[in-house]
Amino acid sequence: QHAFMPKKEWNQKKYFLDIKKWLNDGLGLNDKDIIFHEDVWAGGGNFGACMEFFSGGLELGNQVYMLYEKSSGGIKDLKLKVLDMGMGHERNAWFSAATSTAYDAVFPTVMKKLYKISGISNCNNKLIKKFLPYASFLNIDEIEDAEKSWKDISKKLGVGVEKLKKEILPLAALYSIAEHSRALLFALCDGVLPSNVGGGYNLRVIFRRALGFIDKYNWSMDIAEICKWHAQYLKPLFPELVENLKEIKIILDVEKKKYYSTKQKGKNLIANVVKKKIGVDELIKLYDSHGIQPELIKKAARKIGKKIDVPDNFYARVAMLHEKRYFESEVKEKLKKLNLKCIPDTKILYYENYRKVKFGAKVLKIIGNNVVLDRTYFYPTSGGQLHDIGFIDGQNVVNVFKQGGVVIHVLKEKAKFKVGSEIVAEINFEQRKQLTQHHTAAHIINAAARKILGKHVFQAGAKKGMDKAHLDITHYDNLSEGEVKEIEKEANKIVLEDIDVDSLFLDKDVAEKKYGLSIYQGGAVPGNNLRIVKIGSQDIEACGGTHVNHTSEVGKIKIIKTSKIQDGIIRIEFSAGKSTKAKLKQREALLKELGKILRVSESEIPARAEELFLKWKKARKCVKGGKKVALKEFKLDVQKKFKGDVVLETCNLLNTQPQHLVNVVLKFDKQLNELKEKIQKL
Repeated sequence: QHAFMPKKEWNQKKYFLDIKKWLNDGLGLNDKDIIFHEDVWAGGGNFGACMEFFSGGLELGNQVYMLYEKSSGGIKDLKLKVLDMGMGHERNAWFSAATSTAYDAVFPTVMKKLYKISGISNCNNKLIKKFLPYASFLNIDEIEDAEKSWKDISKKLGVGVEKLKKEILPLAALYSIAEHSRALLFALCDGVLPSNVGGGYNLRVIFRRALGFIDKYNWSMDIAEICKWHAQYLKPLFPELVENLKEIKIILDVEKKKYYSTKQKGKNLIANVVKKKIGVDELIKLYDSHGIQPELIKKAARKIGKKIDVPDNFYARVAMLHEKRYFESEVKEKLKKLNLKCIPDTKILYYENYRKVKFGAKVLKIIGNNVVLDRTYFYPTSGGQLHDIGFIDGQNVVNVFKQGGVVIHVLKEKAKFKVGSEIVAEINFEQRKQLTQHHTAAHIINAAARKILGKHVFQAGAKKGMDKAHLDITHYDNLSEGEVKEIEKEANKIVLEDIDVDSLFLDKDVAEKKYGLSIYQGGAVPGNNLRIVKIGSQDIEACGGTHVNHTSEVGKIKIIKTSKIQDGIIRIEFSAGKSTKAKLKQREALLKELGKILRVSESEIPARAEELFLKWKKARKCVKGGKKVALKEFKLDVQKKFKGDVVLETCNLLNTQPQHLVNVVLKFDKQLNELKEKIQKL
């Protein structure tokens, strides 16, 4: 239930009666069983009345009627009044199922299995039943001293604090494992991966927190298996969860190895750490850098009679710290805003035909070297695609950018034409074509990567330049040489199939319903009208870039290199079309040159290059130590064939980049000959 209404259409009485009808007819409650509590809610400079509704002591939900805006000028009515609804389906399910906890109502089959594995009886235990009404008093977001709350509750129940904790904490851990595993299941299916930045770090925290509980209580549990139980239970509502289980297991297994590897390395630090004075900041740093859980430090400190306090909201603080770092690092380039008052939005024509390069238009405004036309085929820098260049009435256009709905063309020199002039513009087609090929190739590689690596792959960023382009994808590990080859092979297969590349505009709701949220490969797209680019059934995305009409127009795709740019993000550098041809020509010349220097065939280059390096190293050692060795020891005679990427293998062996390869080999060859001369004189 929601509403975004102008004042004259706002009907607060109806919204209230609608929710009352749900409580009466949907949940079957009599009026005497419902308590309404009116309050006020404020946030983001807006505020309004809030109606909360309860039954049997449980808040079922609330309606916030956002009516007013507070500013330095005082309070005034919002132009658009909003009904902000808060009602969890799970809470209503819990209430109507009348189970002791929400967990038993929402995932009953999963809890049954967890109770059995852990050996913990469910909430029918008398002490736990007595405790549950007081559980909310331990909400760390609402209390200052958790230990005091434990004491207060134990006093009310007439049970010692330690005994109460012994009964409650393992059960709380079990519920956390159930809840965290389900959150992981959904997030991983949506393409989010555990990492050390932003929201991905929250996933890592809850995964490691769940593993921590399993280790603490020595339970024989596998989180991937628990995810499977959730997926099977939820299959009628979310069939896609079952389809992604294989990938989820692989991702969680990789993450589990990282966790235990980090934890093992950190164990050796604990003994030294506990001897020092440790505050919250140090605990966070140790967890963040070494995966050392504060509970382990606390336990080790206790053994030497030292007390360490761990804040109750420790993990929330760690996650918040990472989110803060992530958002602070997102520095966006700010262009100087031009005064475009009274200038209408530019009529965009570059969507119609990427091959159209000559057009007429009218000049609406000139500010310095910046020119605004009423219509344009020039593509402005956006979506990771570089801008077009060309001419307006014979004058060089060196940059194109967008401010709001207006496209601005930047000339090399001040305009020689005036406002109101009818001009003729022409785009540099060679640049347009190359950028277009690279943009469509990015979509193709993304589709290929999803097919080879799995559905968890999403675009995390992209840049399309002239010489090369790159696509950043979400993936949990570095790409192997085999995976790179498979992605490149699949991408070129799509190119050769000559698939139509179609684009159409659809309302946001229609597009999401028809194609799903995976259309947002590059992130959320503003506005209610989306341009959808379809490469058959291979790739469907919301995209504003220029694209070829058929995949065959992209030309050969070549993956140049891949690298991990941050945890969970892999960068794929590639070329397409003319750029690939140029690179293949360069590669051919490079291999020819290397073969000539090393006096071997192409496939024998890596082995000979490695031999050259090792014998250079040996010769240098001999000269340094004054050791005379027979010169035949430094003869290059290895002839071993290599199957794979010769350039990449040689670069890895010599720890250099392709552009430096020839110079590095020449340097080693020259220095080896010089060293041989010195050895001869010893």
